[in-house]
Amino acid sequence: MKNRFIYALALAAFVLVSCDETTDNVGSSLTDIKDHLKITTDTFLVSSRSIVVDSVLSKSSNGYIGRIKDPETGAIITGNFMAQFYVHENFKLPDNDDIISRDENGVFADSCELRLYFNKFYGDSLATMKVTAYEMSRPMEEGKIYYSNYDPMEEGYIDGSAYNVSKMYTLADLNTSLANRSSSKYDPHITIPLNKEYTDKNGKKYKSYGTYLMQKFYENPDNFKNSYTFVHNVCPGFYIKVDNGIGSMANIFTSQIALYFKMETDSVFEGATLFPGTEEVLQKTVITNDKSTMKSLAEDNSCTYLRTPAGILTELTLPVDEIFNGHANDTLNTAKIVLTKLNDNVDSEYALENAEKLLIIQKDSLYSFFEEGKIYDNKRTFVSSTKLSSNESSQSNIYVFNNIASLVTFIHNLKTTGEKSDANWVANHPDWNKVVVVPVDITSTSSSTYTSSTVTAVNNEMGLTSTKLIGGSANPYTPIKISVVYSKFSDK
Repeated sequence: MKNRFIYALALAAFVLVSCDETTDNVGSSLTDIKDHLKITTDTFLVSSRSIVVDSVLSKSSNGYIGRIKDPETGAIITGNFMAQFYVHENFKLPDNDDIISRDENGVFADSCELRLYFNKFYGDSLATMKVTAYEMSRPMEEGKIYYSNYDPMEEGYIDGSAYNVSKMYTLADLNTSLANRSSSKYDPHITIPLNKEYTDKNGKKYKSYGTYLMQKFYENPDNFKNSYTFVHNVCPGFYIKVDNGIGSMANIFTSQIALYFKMETDSVFEGATLFPGTEEVLQKTVITNDKSTMKSLAEDNSCTYLRTPAGILTELTLPVDEIFNGHANDTLNTAKIVLTKLNDNVDSEYALENAEKLLIIQKDSLYSFFEEGKIYDNKRTFVSSTKLSSNESSQSNIYVFNNIASLVTFIHNLKTTGEKSDANWVANHPDWNKVVVVPVDITSTSSSTYTSSTVTAVNNEMGLTSTKLIGGSANPYTPIKISVVYSKFSDK
C-alpha cells in the first residue's frame, strides 16, 4: 500500500507537467502491471456571465482622488478619499519655551498643509481639478466594515459647520519647477493648505489648523500619546471630495499633515512635524460609478467583464455533475481553466489597464473572504497565473487557473452531503456550483533577496481596470472549457 501511495504521487506530478500534451495513450503507457492505474482525460464546457457589484470592501491603504471619463464606455468614475493620521507612541513636540512662533494667544504654526502623495495616475496630468477637504466631526471606527460606496457625508460624519478648504490643482504641479519635478527626490503630491482660521467644537478660534494642533498638544499631551487618542480627541480625519473638473484620477499611496514653526535653541531654525496616514489608521476610498452603464455592460452576453474598483465581476458555473458523472470512484487529479482576454479596441491613450491578478472563489464566500482578511489557499481559493501582452496572440492574453481540482471536488462533496439530509438542497442552494472571478491586489513580503516571498494580504483591486473576457451566453468564440484528468486503481 505504501508503494502504491508513492507511485500515485509520482504519477500525479507527471500528469501536472504533461497534461497539455496529447494524452491518448497516457493510461496504457504508464500503468504498472501490478497496480493497474488507469488514467483518463476529458473536457467540459463552462458557462459564464457578468454580474454587477455596486461596491467592494475598501481595505487597501491606497486611495483614489479624481474624476475621469472612461474612454471605453463614456461612464464617469469618481474617487473621493478619507484619511486618518498617525502619531507614534508618546509623541512630543519641542518644549513650549523653544517655540518662537508665538503671539498673544500662544504658539502658532507658520504654515500647515495636507499632502496627498501619488505614485501613479490615470488620465491627463494637466486636467484642472477642484477638491474640498472636510474635517470629519467624528472618526470612522476600526473593526467596522466599510465598503467602497460608504459615503461619510451621507452617513453624517461631516456636519454643516465642518472646517473645510477647497483647492484647484493639476497633477503636474506647474507651481513647482520642471527641474524639481524631474528630480529623483521629488514625490508628486497634491497640496491643500490648512492655513485659514479654525474654530474647534467648543467655539474656540485658532489662527490656523496647524495652530490648533500645536496648542492642543501643549494643552494636553496625553491626547497625542497614540493614534487612538489623537483620532478621537484631536483630529478625526479629513474627507477629500471632488467638487469639479474631469480628466484625472490619482492613486494616493500616502497622506500627510505637515506643520511648520520657528524654534530657537542655539540658533533660530524652522521646525516641522508630520502626521502621516498609514496602515495603522483608516484610509478609505469612496468610488462612484455610472450604474446604468455598468448594468448595460453586464447585459452584453457576447462576452463578460471585469471592472474595478467596483463595477462588474465574472461568474462561472462549473459543470460539477458532468465532471463526476460516471467517475464516482475516480480521483480528480487536475482541473484546468483558461480565461482569454478580448482586445477592447479602445483608441485612447487613457484606456484603462487590464486586471493583473484574478482570484477564483465560491460565490457564497465572496464577501466573507475579504471581510475576514483571508489569504488564498490553493485548495478552495486560487489566484491566476497571468500571461498578458500587447500583441495579438491569444496565448499571451490569458489568465490560467492551472489546477482547481480540490475546489471542484469540495463542491461535489458539499452537494452529495447536503442531499443526504435535504432532498431540496440544490433548490435551496442555487449558487452551489458557481464561482466568481475577482481582480485582486496581492501584498507580499520577503525577508531577504534570496528567500521566496510570503503573501500577507489579498484585497479587492482598488485601481481602475477594465478587462473583457471570452464568454457569455451568446459567446461567438471558442467556449470556455475545463480540462480534467482522472485516475483510478483497478484490480484488473
